[in-house]
This record gives sequence, structure tokens and C-alpha cells, in this order.
Amino acid sequence: MIVGIIPARYASTRFPGKPLIEIEGRSMIQRVYEQAAKSSFLRKVVVATDDERILQHVRAFGGEAVMTAMHHPSGTDRCWDALQQLQEDYSYVINIQGDEPFISPGQVDELAIALQDGSTELATQMIAVGSHELLFDKGEVKIVLNDRNEALYFSRSVIPFLKGIDEKEWHLHHIYYRHVGMYAYRRDVLEAITKLPVSALEKAESLEQLRWLEHGFKIKCVPTKYDSHCIDTPEDIDKVLAMIRKK
Repeated sequence: MIVGIIPARYASTRFPGKPLIEIEGRSMIQRVYEQAAKSSFLRKVVVATDDERILQHVRAFGGEAVMTAMHHPSGTDRCWDALQQLQEDYSYVINIQGDEPFISPGQVDELAIALQDGSTELATQMIAVGSHELLFDKGEVKIVLNDRNEALYFSRSVIPFLKGIDEKEWHLHHIYYRHVGMYAYRRDVLEAITKLPVSALEKAESLEQLRWLEHGFKIKCVPTKYDSHCIDTPEDIDKVLAMIRKK
């Protein structure tokens, strides 16, 4: 069985109270919850929060939420806290980003399908890079893969380097993938990775998944046709709405 958990903190340096911001009549967290609940593979969807306002808001619109500790450094740690509070014995957790109010249920399903044989330790998603601008954007995390679509490395830099080719044409000569940040964890692996110390590569790139790779865990990378649209600042709301309407 798979449970979808949506980590939702109230505090945010750039956008305090972000989960409760209203977007055309519904809060952001309600939109994420309702989209995730349409997935064909999730047994349940739960919001994991550290704030009483978010907890009560989710319950008011009919969603399920649990209160987690305030000190968690990442959504991964918050997912493990929430999972321990649930009564049913779930095999996998899918960590659904709480700042993507227009996430498609089909995107969740794509990731869930990769978990069906039970052997996958960790999984995430990726999408092909189609432009020089995206490829060299340090905010976009690139992935190097083995022949089984398991991650060898994640980086904010462009890897691999293409010798003898103009940088503006690299994306035309090699298939580069950028990371789409939704994670799936097998239950035993989720417990294990929350106990690992912060690693050197994680510190260098500020990417927690590098800690997992450094300790020998395998991360399956699943291609997706869905692009993510995160809300990081108040200005992003209008941008994302414009993109959705254009599509």
C-alpha cells in the first residue's frame, strides 16, 4: 500500500503562511490535497504539518492531517514522523510537494507505478532538458544516470561536460535530465535515511538526496511528461496561473 504525505510548514523566509494562501477560492494546501487524492494508486493522503492553523484548516475542508515536530530539517524527516502516527502498515510513502497547487494526479501515478514490484528503495522523477537556458540554470538540478535509470549523481552544475562542443548546443548532442522533486520511499529505507548524518556532498550542493547516494542507497529516476510549477513567492501565483491558463 502507498500513502501520499504532503509536508506543510507555516514558516517560510520568502512566503510565510504559504500553505494557507488562497488561490482563486481555495487554499494552496487544499488544492494540492485534492489533486493528490485523485491518484489511482494512493490508499490515503495526509498532510504533515507543524502548525495548528494548517492542521485545523485541512480538517475543516475534510482532509486528513497530523501534527509533527517543529524541528525537522526536511520534508523527508516530516514524512517519517507522520508515517509513524498512521495506523495502517504502508509499504511506500510518496512525498508530495505542498507548494505545487496544480500538480497532476497522473504525475503521482507515474511515480507510484515504479514501486509495484516492491524492490525499489527510493524513486523520484526527471524531465528532459530542452534548452540551453534551463540546462545552465543553477536552480535546476541535473541528474547523471546509469543504464537502469538509477541516479549516479545530482548536481546544480551541468554534467557531463561535452568536450569540443559549443555550450549553447550541449542539449542538442546529449540527453540531459533535470530533477522533478517528488520522492517515493520504501518504508524501511525512509526510516534508515532519516538516521543518516549530513554528508559532505549534501553540504556542497545543498541536496539531501546526495546523502542517500553517498550511503549506498539506489534512487530510481522515472521520466515524467509533467512539468512542475512551484509557488515560492507571492509573485509566482500569477505566473503559474498564467501558464496553466495558456495550456
